[in-house]
Amino acid sequence: MTFEYFDRITQDPAVMGGKPCIRGMRLTVGRILSQIGAGETIDELLIDYPYLEREDILQSLQYAAWLAQGRDVALA
Repeated sequence: MTFEYFDRITQDPAVMGGKPCIRGMRLTVGRILSQIGAGETIDELLIDYPYLEREDILQSLQYAAWLAQGRDVALA
């Protein structure tokens, strides 16, 4: 899997400082992941952000998993 696989995740230095965003919008992947981590459901996110699509959220989760697989990080 490569970054090109993530067609809904964009990075542009002029948008949110180059952080990964959803389809060029000013909504970062990190924001979506933080809200899911805090217990919000996909359906709740779709209500909070009516311009999001379910696939945007699923691809954000896939992107995070892809990034996590590429690095060894000492947690302790």
